[in-house]
Amino acid sequence: MKKLLTATTAVALLGGTAMAQSNLEKLGAFKVTGTKEHTVVDQNSGSADSIRAVLENITMPEGFKIQLYALVPDARHMAMAPQGTVLFVGTKKNKVWAVMDRDRNKVADEVKDFAPSLELDVPNGVAFSKDGFLFIAERNRVMMYPAAEFFHESPDVVAVPIVPQGTLIPVEEESYNHTARVVKVGPDNKLYISLGQPFNVAPPEKLDLYNETGIGGIIRMDRDGSNREVYTYGVRNSVGHDFHPVTGELWWTDNQVDGMGDDIPPGEINRQTAAGQHFGHPWYGGGDVRTNEYAGQEVPVDVVMPAVETVAHAADLGMSFYNGNMFPAKYKNAIFSAQHGSWNRTEPIGARVMVTFIDDEGNATTEPFAEGWLNENGEYDGRPVDVIPMKDGSLLVSDDFANAVYRITYSE
Repeated sequence: MKKLLTATTAVALLGGTAMAQSNLEKLGAFKVTGTKEHTVVDQNSGSADSIRAVLENITMPEGFKIQLYALVPDARHMAMAPQGTVLFVGTKKNKVWAVMDRDRNKVADEVKDFAPSLELDVPNGVAFSKDGFLFIAERNRVMMYPAAEFFHESPDVVAVPIVPQGTLIPVEEESYNHTARVVKVGPDNKLYISLGQPFNVAPPEKLDLYNETGIGGIIRMDRDGSNREVYTYGVRNSVGHDFHPVTGELWWTDNQVDGMGDDIPPGEINRQTAAGQHFGHPWYGGGDVRTNEYAGQEVPVDVVMPAVETVAHAADLGMSFYNGNMFPAKYKNAIFSAQHGSWNRTEPIGARVMVTFIDDEGNATTEPFAEGWLNENGEYDGRPVDVIPMKDGSLLVSDDFANAVYRITYSE
């Protein structure tokens, strides 16, 4: 019998380290592990009605509509399979969820855990290559799953550790802080993986190690894990990146230094035009605001300032360029991004979806697109994490507070 789980129920950990390694070895040899059950999320849970009531308060430009797409526990970053049959949703816990709309009515009817025979550790980052390989970036490992769109029905799937456990970052640098990795396949068919550094401000004694390993940056590598290099330097904690559909340039969000006040430093959306550029951390806390820890010191690197400064402490996370055809023409190639919401601000802010428009010269401006999850009492009714377009041009938004994925559509 399948185990049932409501969207608000805590997820139990799988077996110990030895069992996990044994199962991975079995899967690599195409052997069964003995795991029989998936955990299935009840889509008829009473929480669905509460979430729908919250969505009635979300404001967007005229013509747009938001609906509940699926109940997904701890929903974080998302990846739609190439043929559009399965949405994979990462978490900061130990599950990746496979979300299916079998009757094709634009509402999910089945949500279950992916690869339950494996033990996952903060599998936040999920991404597909165009030829159907699923990549999952964990705290300290990157896994590749061939044809996951078609083999997710079984508890056992082919699983290849392209960056084995304990080698994404040095084991002694493992942390509970800033460990939500994001992975995307770039226009060059390489993997780009963000590695947030664990401190509020990275200390001087760590900088050489971090520059060498890519912690506090974005690394790239071939799809088999080879030819690893540091692509981006000077990042505090990026939890969202994507590539411009026309120029191929990497754009990414960054969460900036805490404890400097309600209104500084700003958050960032950055534009990277070449490998090896440096974006300021730890000398800058956000924008051109210098950190207290490095104040007065000469900055020893050439710093690229953000393309857009966002409101302080709103926690800009997942982002995607819009390449669909459903929305009005002005949204083509714009960035949709999620502001998770502040945790250390006197007056809370964020908990909304933003849109960033980029002109022909590369200049960018950001404005709210969907908001209302921060209610009139200053309480969060939801906290958006990631935003991705579907093949039909609609937009999916994940929310790890409400344990949900939403779908935004447009009609005149």
